[in-house]
Amino acid sequence: MLKLLNKSKAVAPGWRKEKTHDSLSEVFSSVRVPVNGSFWKKLLAFAGPGLMVAVGYMDPGNWATDIAGGAQFGYTLLSVILISNLFAMVLQHLSVKLGVVAERDLAQACRDHYSPAVSFILWILCEIAIAACDLAEVIGSAIALNLLFGIPLTWGVVITALDVLIILFFQYKGFRFIESVVAAFILVITGCFIFEMIASKPEIFPLLSGLLPKMEIVTNPSMLYIAIGILGATVMPHNLYLHSSIVQTRDYPRNTAGKKMAIKFATIDSTVSLMFAFFINAAILIVAAAAFHTSGHQDVADITDAHELLTPLLGTTLASTLFAVALLASGQNSTLTGTLAGQIVMEGFLNIRLKPWLRRLITRLVAIVPAFIVAWLYGEKGTANLLVLSQVILSMQLSFAVVPLVLFTSDKNKMGPFVNGRILKVLVTIITVIIIALNGFLLYDELLK
Repeated sequence: MLKLLNKSKAVAPGWRKEKTHDSLSEVFSSVRVPVNGSFWKKLLAFAGPGLMVAVGYMDPGNWATDIAGGAQFGYTLLSVILISNLFAMVLQHLSVKLGVVAERDLAQACRDHYSPAVSFILWILCEIAIAACDLAEVIGSAIALNLLFGIPLTWGVVITALDVLIILFFQYKGFRFIESVVAAFILVITGCFIFEMIASKPEIFPLLSGLLPKMEIVTNPSMLYIAIGILGATVMPHNLYLHSSIVQTRDYPRNTAGKKMAIKFATIDSTVSLMFAFFINAAILIVAAAAFHTSGHQDVADITDAHELLTPLLGTTLASTLFAVALLASGQNSTLTGTLAGQIVMEGFLNIRLKPWLRRLITRLVAIVPAFIVAWLYGEKGTANLLVLSQVILSMQLSFAVVPLVLFTSDKNKMGPFVNGRILKVLVTIITVIIIALNGFLLYDELLK
């Protein structure tokens, strides 16, 4: 089942060990890039990985925090979603640089740089984070199936396990096919929330005002808590591992000019894709603010309550139906990217390869077993609490992914001419400190409860 990867690669400058295998070797450099083509042809060739990364920024774990934020505080926390997305754009740019320049994903880079003991700890933490993310996907999909078809949560959890077969089917269709499926799901989610936005009739000027940061976000403890939750649910640690790998699926020249081109177009791809993620997250909060906050339902804090109230408040049954459809598409989309992230992390940290079906089965069981038990024992309220817990776990892991990424891309020996510039170094340092401080506060607050 486990196979050591002994395929030798040259040792790149600044890296201690041989790169024993290509990241996601079965699809490495498999998508052709027209080097002499036009700007738009090159951009089209690089389009795709950014959308797969954007999925992590609109997964079911984001929904609860966005709904609670909109219902309690109206449009005020829109600025937090905007800032979180700006942070994400910068960090995903660093992830692109690491993958393209070092030709290593973040897991491989950590294994190369740190001692075996430290690498092992980082691997365990990352596996816990991926399991937590997968848990959110399972619960979100189960809730969506319950809302759409009345399927009990326990059976919904079991049904989500069957997506293993779908994943196996996708793997034989090529990487572009997977990217196309992800893009289709994102279009479904976007379409659903365009309708929700129109139906909820948000107030334009208060909405625009919400994009500007306000001091009360920091001074109001309740508002600050949800703001930190939004940040923790938006910037996902596994995306940094994922992006540094899948950017290498493009067949660009592995020289200075080719890498410069790859960084340019891959960054455009991820930045534009994350704008879609911003729209989805903002739309969830805006709909919650317009439908719940203004109507006096400020205590709405979970997905099921939001679904039940949308139809009577907005006056159309389509509002609740499309809300659930978008949730289901979000959960299934996250499953696809979670599969790849799990494979990348295990292969990169341990330098071993596990058969894809077995890797997915293990990951799903880790997520499904606790979700099934909680759904069986406690029902909807229990799964809602488990969804929040999964986001806290992700927040705990985030710093352990961001710090190595920033250190590696700021190292002249590892990155050569592509090392982070002075302004970028200052910017990413500020972002890192903010993330560590806010997520530390969130964890401290949770532990005291």
